[in-house]
Amino acid sequence: MNALQFSSILPSWLSFTQFKPAYKRLLLPITLIALVMSNTTRDVTVNTLSDAFWAVSSYVAFTLAIYHYLSLFMNKESKIVNLYQSSRHYQVMFAALLGALPGCGGAIIVTTQFVSGRVGFGAIVAVLTSTMGDAAFLLLASKPDIGLAVVAMGVVVGCISGWSVNAIHNDDFLRPEAKAISHRFSCAKGQHNSVEKKAINLQGAFWKWLLLPATIIAALGSFQVDINQLLGLPEMGIEWIGAVLIIVSMLLWSVTKEIKDYESTVSEDIKQVSSHPLQKAAQDTNFVTAWVILAFMAFELITFFGHINLAETFSGWGMWMPLMGLVVGLLPGCGPQILVTSLYISGAAPLSAQLANSISNDGDALFPAIALAPKAALVATIYSAIPAFIVGYSYYFLFEI
Repeated sequence: MNALQFSSILPSWLSFTQFKPAYKRLLLPITLIALVMSNTTRDVTVNTLSDAFWAVSSYVAFTLAIYHYLSLFMNKESKIVNLYQSSRHYQVMFAALLGALPGCGGAIIVTTQFVSGRVGFGAIVAVLTSTMGDAAFLLLASKPDIGLAVVAMGVVVGCISGWSVNAIHNDDFLRPEAKAISHRFSCAKGQHNSVEKKAINLQGAFWKWLLLPATIIAALGSFQVDINQLLGLPEMGIEWIGAVLIIVSMLLWSVTKEIKDYESTVSEDIKQVSSHPLQKAAQDTNFVTAWVILAFMAFELITFFGHINLAETFSGWGMWMPLMGLVVGLLPGCGPQILVTSLYISGAAPLSAQLANSISNDGDALFPAIALAPKAALVATIYSAIPAFIVGYSYYFLFEI
């Protein structure tokens, strides 16, 4: 008797499905709570979570709120997308600019339009080369000068890559037969149960009320103002507040979506087109924050328990670091890319690794590409890895060796 036959004769209350864990993302906030409750890890956890909230999440939320409000005044379909359809030369330039927009929306637009026959293969290479996905929000919020330079570099490299591909291949190279674009990538997707809807609404309310004060406190902290003294808080007061707030935000985030596969794990949460800009900003902020926490906590706990300085350890890797950034960038989804950017921000990874990752990184746009045009997605990803290798190692040999 196999497992399926055995489970069928069990009473319903003993069914194996009753023991299937739901909302696996709850493991993150539960682990954080356990680390805070432990006397051994309390201090390092509170300080790390506080830094993640005030120095990262607050700025990311502010940057995302501005972006989503500005998006209300941008009709990409009529003002940009239709414009670049008239010339394969300008297609590449506009595709690179769309890819440079933080997040994955612009890249997904170009990907689906390649499948429908409105743009050429050079455009999809350009957009996958220039896009950083959600990692762009993190880099722009944490290091705006570096972030803007990396985004600009992505546009330039994307244009050069797209034009080079146009010189080699026809526009319909590896284009699949015409098919309807899957509803999965329509950006209007998202069927949520009552628990998820409630959590999404609370998530939006959380950042609606905290966005302004959190940004102000984060800005004061950036100017080395002692917030505890300024507000008359006890020692470690603002640190505890930050740790509690970030755990609350992760509790809300953990029940907004169920993890079912790799894509649902590393992709940003589904957003309704009609959602309020702050609601969209809240969903993206908490997704980025979750991956930042994973990177920061891993970094600090390894240092704490292993007495290992990861920055010094990675510096010993030398010329392998740009390759590491490139290889991680080949993974679909924004989550792994946020980890690399977090390591760069924390000083564990050099800029050469960040540059290689930024160019090879395709973000969530690689998922619709794989689903709709798998051969084109594979070749375009390989093409984007070539300039990533060149730029990453050029910077390494020129400035880091």
